[in-house]
Amino acid sequence: MNAKEFTSSLAQAEPPTGLSVPLAALWWDRKGDWTRSHALVDGLETADGMAVHAYLHRKEGQASNAEYWYQRSGRKFHRPTLGASGRR
Repeated sequence: MNAKEFTSSLAQAEPPTGLSVPLAALWWDRKGDWTRSHALVDGLETADGMAVHAYLHRKEGQASNAEYWYQRSGRKFHRPTLGASGRR
Protein backbone atom coordinates (compact mmCIF):
# COMPACT_ATOMS: atom_id res chain seq x y z
CA MET A 1 0.00 0.00 0.00
CA ASN A 2 1.37 3.39 -0.93
CA ALA A 3 0.64 6.74 0.73
CA LYS A 4 -2.13 7.64 -1.73
CA GLU A 5 -3.91 4.32 -1.18
CA PHE A 6 -3.55 4.75 2.58
CA THR A 7 -5.08 8.23 2.45
CA SER A 8 -7.89 7.03 0.20
CA SER A 9 -8.68 4.19 2.62
CA LEU A 10 -9.51 6.74 5.32
CA ALA A 11 -12.92 7.20 3.68
CA GLN A 12 -13.81 3.68 4.84
CA ALA A 13 -15.23 2.78 8.27
CA GLU A 14 -12.54 0.17 8.98
CA PRO A 15 -8.87 -0.13 8.02
CA PRO A 16 -8.05 -2.23 4.96
CA THR A 17 -7.52 -5.92 5.52
CA GLY A 18 -3.89 -6.91 5.79
CA LEU A 19 -2.45 -3.70 7.27
CA SER A 20 0.32 -4.31 9.76
CA VAL A 21 -0.55 -3.41 13.35
CA PRO A 22 1.60 -0.23 13.29
CA LEU A 23 -0.07 0.91 10.05
CA ALA A 24 -3.51 0.11 11.44
CA ALA A 25 -2.64 2.21 14.50
CA LEU A 26 -1.64 5.11 12.25
CA TRP A 27 -4.86 4.59 10.29
CA TRP A 28 -6.96 4.92 13.47
CA ASP A 29 -4.94 7.95 14.53
CA ARG A 30 -5.66 9.63 11.19
CA LYS A 31 -9.35 8.85 11.77
CA GLY A 32 -9.13 10.77 15.06
CA ASP A 33 -9.23 7.76 17.39
CA TRP A 34 -6.01 8.19 19.41
CA THR A 35 -7.20 5.78 22.10
CA ARG A 36 -7.81 2.93 19.68
CA SER A 37 -4.55 3.67 17.93
CA HIS A 38 -2.62 3.62 21.20
CA ALA A 39 -4.29 0.38 22.29
CA LEU A 40 -2.98 -1.36 19.18
CA VAL A 41 0.67 -0.50 19.82
CA ASP A 42 0.71 -0.29 23.61
CA GLY A 43 2.10 -3.77 24.06
CA LEU A 44 3.67 -4.24 20.63
CA GLU A 45 7.36 -5.06 21.07
CA THR A 46 8.53 -4.44 17.51
CA ALA A 47 10.66 -1.53 16.32
CA ASP A 48 7.84 -0.19 14.12
CA GLY A 49 5.25 -0.64 16.87
CA MET A 50 7.42 1.19 19.38
CA ALA A 51 8.09 3.99 16.86
CA VAL A 52 4.35 4.49 16.32
CA HIS A 53 3.86 4.36 20.11
CA ALA A 54 6.49 7.11 20.42
CA TYR A 55 4.82 9.19 17.72
CA LEU A 56 1.46 8.96 19.49
CA HIS A 57 2.95 10.16 22.78
CA ARG A 58 4.82 12.92 20.97
CA LYS A 59 1.58 14.00 19.32
CA GLU A 60 -0.10 13.98 22.71
CA GLY A 61 2.60 16.29 24.06
CA GLN A 62 4.30 13.77 26.33
CA ALA A 63 7.91 14.33 25.28
CA SER A 64 9.53 12.19 27.99
CA ASN A 65 7.29 9.22 27.22
CA ALA A 66 7.88 9.71 23.49
CA GLU A 67 11.62 9.83 24.05
CA TYR A 68 11.49 6.53 25.95
CA TRP A 69 9.63 4.79 23.11
CA TYR A 70 11.80 6.31 20.38
CA GLN A 71 14.86 5.03 22.23
CA ARG A 72 13.34 1.56 22.55
CA SER A 73 12.54 1.57 18.82
CA GLY A 74 16.14 2.44 17.93
CA ARG A 75 15.14 5.81 16.47
CA LYS A 76 16.17 9.30 17.47
CA PHE A 77 13.73 11.76 18.96
CA HIS A 78 13.88 15.04 17.10
CA ARG A 79 12.74 17.75 19.47
CA PRO A 80 10.80 20.18 17.27
CA THR A 81 7.11 19.73 17.89
CA LEU A 82 4.93 18.15 15.27
CA GLY A 83 3.71 20.80 12.89
CA ALA A 84 6.54 23.17 13.81
CA SER A 85 8.84 22.26 10.94
CA GLY A 86 9.43 25.09 8.56
CA ARG A 87 8.47 27.76 11.09
CA ARG A 88 10.90 30.44 12.09
